[in-house]
Amino acid sequence: MSKITPAHLARAAFVYIRQSTAYQVVNNLESQRRQYGLVERARQLGWEDVQLVDDDLGRSGGGTVRPGFEKLLSAICEERVGVVVSLEASRLARNGRDWHTLLEFCGLVGTLIVDEEAIYDPRSPNDRLLLGMKGTMSEMELSLFRQRSAEAMRQKARRGELHLTVAVGYVKTDDSRIEKDPDRRVQDGILLVFRKFAELQSVRQVLLWFRQENVLVPAIVQGRGKRPVEWKAPVYHTLHHMLTNPVYAGSYAYGRRGTRVTIKDGRKRIMRDTLRRNWSDWEVLIHDHHEGYIAWTEFERNQHLIADNANGKSYMGRGSIRRGEALLPGLFRCARCGRRLHIQYTGKGGNTQRYACRGAFGTKAADNCIGFGGMRVDRAVAQEVLDRLQPLGVEAALAAMEAKSVHHCDKRKHIENAIQQAQYEAVRARRQYDAVDPDNRLVASELERRWNEKLVQLRDLEVQLETLKQTQHTPALSAADHARLMTLGKDLTKAWNSPGASVETRKKIIRLLVKEIIVDVVDDTLALIIHWQGGDHTQLTVKKNKIGQTRWTVEADVLDLVRVLARQLSDTAIAAILNRSGKLTAHGASWTRSHVCSLRNINGIPVYREGERAERAEVTLDEAADILKVSRTTAYRMVSCGTLPARQLCGGAPWIIQLADLQRDAVCREADAS
Repeated sequence: MSKITPAHLARAAFVYIRQSTAYQVVNNLESQRRQYGLVERARQLGWEDVQLVDDDLGRSGGGTVRPGFEKLLSAICEERVGVVVSLEASRLARNGRDWHTLLEFCGLVGTLIVDEEAIYDPRSPNDRLLLGMKGTMSEMELSLFRQRSAEAMRQKARRGELHLTVAVGYVKTDDSRIEKDPDRRVQDGILLVFRKFAELQSVRQVLLWFRQENVLVPAIVQGRGKRPVEWKAPVYHTLHHMLTNPVYAGSYAYGRRGTRVTIKDGRKRIMRDTLRRNWSDWEVLIHDHHEGYIAWTEFERNQHLIADNANGKSYMGRGSIRRGEALLPGLFRCARCGRRLHIQYTGKGGNTQRYACRGAFGTKAADNCIGFGGMRVDRAVAQEVLDRLQPLGVEAALAAMEAKSVHHCDKRKHIENAIQQAQYEAVRARRQYDAVDPDNRLVASELERRWNEKLVQLRDLEVQLETLKQTQHTPALSAADHARLMTLGKDLTKAWNSPGASVETRKKIIRLLVKEIIVDVVDDTLALIIHWQGGDHTQLTVKKNKIGQTRWTVEADVLDLVRVLARQLSDTAIAAILNRSGKLTAHGASWTRSHVCSLRNINGIPVYREGERAERAEVTLDEAADILKVSRTTAYRMVSCGTLPARQLCGGAPWIIQLADLQRDAVCREADAS
């Protein structure tokens, strides 16, 4: 009895065609021909309306999104399909979910399934059992294929021979090894990236330097036969990939990222983790596998620095160097809740800095956490750093001279390499032009155009090099400059406070020595524990600013002087005396009557009252001279030799003499003798 009925023939026959990969679609053409040949088989079985479903060419049957399969299921549910024709059961589905869904729908609407061997009716228990076994075997077969393939890749990776891709700067040899690209320009370009990161200590700063200096980096052109190198302006991802890829440290790594399976829209999704695993979790790590551009110790140091630079992404990270005058952002950690302190800039123009802890994860611990002004503690920690660096000052000065020359050579060397490459390409273009028949104008004109382009590129590079020589010409240090730099090396405090030392430079120096600082507020002091990079610890106590006290505060000795002068002189006279003494206001300005008046009012100092000195039986030098009936010079001589007791608070202030001292016998004799 035939399973094909007129009801089946009244519907259409759907021929399902699928190949798992794009490589099979391009190269396994015989399999395609066999599947497309099933159209004739459907016609031989009696169907006139035969439709092809080939939307899934290049798609796996193991659970990925397959629009062709979804189209087939929709047609079956609409009862438009009389038979599904496929080369074999594995072409329809490689997972149990899709396979059993197909059988269920076909059984409900009476759709047949045909392959090269037989005709199956899903409504028949025997056929349903046989199809179920075929689907299970197909799924098991795919699992075995994957297991064998994955294990073969792991075994090859354990030997360090699995190279799915080769990083720029390396080439693959015929014996499955990798070695440095023989192009010296490529090598120098990659080394420049690592040198600049060691100098700037931030991927973003390296990117900005390359962009500002218009320096190109090598990149591999994808999809071209022998992987030619192309020079491009870098992007952040390119530099980050170079700095985090262990291949540049001479190490072979496999399994740096894991995979995770998710379910989306009812289907399995296999996704690669965006976050890299820790080094200890890598499946394979072989050191000294090939020649590297940097040492493994430098690679580890770079990874720690990149992780620390991740602002807001790491609970323990210090964050990268940020803008602002504060020297210690990212280094302070609260002793109460363990969170990193944040910097706040307030005041006019943001010139007041303050460190504050926002509390432990937004809990009530925020009520008990700390905040304090930043200028005094910055100075104290900076002085500790300078005390540690003082013995290395001379070496630092010599290193500064060497770094200056290296900085000027980096870009020049890069351009010189580019000129050599451009010269080779221009000569090569000329040889191609000379080798062609001049009468063949279609080819000769194109080769001539290419030759002209290479010559223009060469000329632009030569002009760029000449401009660089003129703008960055650095004469050798004179003997005086050399001596001055060595003097600064011996006195790091002077070099630290020099106008040429930027805030960013100071921050970098501090971070090279300080790992973190644990801080707590104890009464009116800050208790600091400085954790140095070498593992040492230093305890430090810094006086905390009182409430309302800022850096715009008059020095204590000036305030004491004004407090005493206010009992003797008017505000105008006090301002004149302070200016003659070289005293300045909190903002660095000269004193005026209004400044003195404001200072008195803030500190509760009463104004001088006329006759106040007379009530205290005090006279000035001029008044004493009048009482003794001598000249002012004579009176001053008597004060200078100690005959007449007197006191003067500061240079320019009036001499204060007690009336009782004018009645002394020695004073009267000296006055009468004059």
